[in-house]
Order: sequence, then structure tokens, then C-alpha cells
Amino acid sequence: MSVSDPSFPGVAWSTVEERLEEGMGSRYPLSDGSGPDVQYQIEDGGHGISLLVELERTQQPPHSPLPAIHIDPVFHEGRRMARFRTTQSELWRDFHDLLMAVAERIVVKGYSLERAFDMTVYAWNALLSRPRALGAQQRIGLHGELAVLQCLAERDGWSAAVAAWVGPHGEEHDFALAEYDLEVKTTASERRCHSISGVGQLQEAPGRPLWFVSLQLTRGGRGGRTLRESADAVHKAAAASDLYTAERLNEALSSLGWNPDQLDDERWTVRNEPLLLAAESMPRLTFDMLPTAPSGHIADVTYDVDVTRAPAATSCPLDLSPLRLP
Repeated sequence: MSVSDPSFPGVAWSTVEERLEEGMGSRYPLSDGSGPDVQYQIEDGGHGISLLVELERTQQPPHSPLPAIHIDPVFHEGRRMARFRTTQSELWRDFHDLLMAVAERIVVKGYSLERAFDMTVYAWNALLSRPRALGAQQRIGLHGELAVLQCLAERDGWSAAVAAWVGPHGEEHDFALAEYDLEVKTTASERRCHSISGVGQLQEAPGRPLWFVSLQLTRGGRGGRTLRESADAVHKAAAASDLYTAERLNEALSSLGWNPDQLDDERWTVRNEPLLLAAESMPRLTFDMLPTAPSGHIADVTYDVDVTRAPAATSCPLDLSPLRLP
């Protein structure tokens, strides 16, 4: 969603991203003085974004039905205000659009804070209930897989690398190489905390070692890469190899829900060195660890693993030190 009324003095995401990258706290007034004071805020140190909306004397902030969005009362320049914020940095880009939509309904439409927020949430829920291409975490995850794909292509060639990228085709692990498998997880958080989907995701196939790749991205500002730029770069490189490889790459991207026409102005860069771990050395759940029920095993679970303090494997089959976003 984007600001639609040309009279609304919205804040462009490109401006916000630059300030976040520079760690510069800023406030942008959005109201014209005829209604409640509305301000967009970038926190000092680049730690987040928020919307401040003036409250009447006895007015309480609205309740947020969305667990990722927190609304609390704060005092700013002697006035009570409702502050909208999220602690999930990977959602900042989408959260920015939601804040702009709420602010526009208050400033331009003259809606109350409660009505503006409720209408925005209703509109977003209606939008998100339709099939969509890729969510925020999916885009970050695809960015990481493309970076690993590029590393493999530089070592083995594009034909072999694309053939090894089996995750998009419904296989348990992301890459199946000649002698081992790779599972790639990418996060934008400051800790290496990754969501594991299913008991089999960290379980080795019979006779095949499984290696886990932990990647961390951070917002890159003007020096970063968008997912569209990375997808275009790998497609161009694959097409230079041969048209069949480029076609297989397109099929993989399409099966993951990638749409080159999707709004994409988030720029990312690699935060630090990739971490490569043997899956058997990680905290994980495997089928033989699950309790049995009278009718069989528990079929599926989802859990998080934090490998922030895990030491890198001393002997790795793959050198990912050259890894970069394509």
C-alpha cells in the first residue's frame, strides 16, 4: 500500500532507509495543525521506526490485533501520544507503508485514530488474504539462497549450480550437491536465530551429510542490493551459460512465488561472514527424537534455533567466504 493523496506530506521509504543506515534519529511532522499532531519518527541509532499520534485528554490508544505491532501511550513535548512500533526489523519496509496509510487517513480523511487504524488493518487483512507473491521473510530467504547459488556457480558453473538448487522443486533441503546437502537460512536480525519448518529440515538423507548455512543480512541503503537486482543478475549470468539453465532458473524462481513486477525497494547487504555448521552438531529435532503416539509419530513441527554462539565448523566442504549478494 502506498500514500494515494498528493496533498499528504508522506515520508519516502528511500529517505527512511538512508537515515536508518546512517543511524540518524529524525522526526517528520505529517499533520497540518487542524487535527491531532501526527509525527513519523526514526529512532536514534537506526533502531526502528514509529508513528506518533496525539491523544485527547482521556483517550486511550487503540488495541492492536496484530502481534507484530505494538501501540502504547508515551509523553512527547508535554503531550500524550499513541506510539505505533514494531520490534521485527525485517518488517520495517512493510510497516512503513502501514504507518503512512494510518497517518493519511487521520490527516487527509479526518478519521479518528481508532477508525484510521481499524480501517487500515481491515484493508491489509483483505489484501493479505489473497494469494501474494513473497512475504518479507520469504524475500530475505530467497536473497540468501541466490547468494549461495552464485557461490556455487562460481565454483562449479551455472548449469551444475542451478541443477543442485532443488529446494524450489519441493525437496527437503535447499541444495543437493554431489556428496552432501545444504540447508540455507537467512535472517535480518542481530542474532542468528532461524525458523526450522518440519522435523526433516535438519535431518540428513541416508548416506548424505547435511550442512547448515546461516546468513545474516542488514539494510544496505544506497550501497545495498534489492532482490530484483539479485534475481536479474543471476538470470543474466545463467543465460550467458546456456538458455536451458536460464529456463530452469526461471522455473525455480517462479515456483517460489517470485514475481519481478512485485514492489521491491528494500536494499540489503551481507552483515557478516556466513556460518557453516554440520547439522549433526546443531540443536535440532529429528524423527528419532520425537515421541511415538499409538498411531505413529508426530508428523510435523516448527521451531526456532539460535546458533549465534555456535563455533564454525573447522573442516567444511564449501568455502563461502567470497559470498555476496548477486
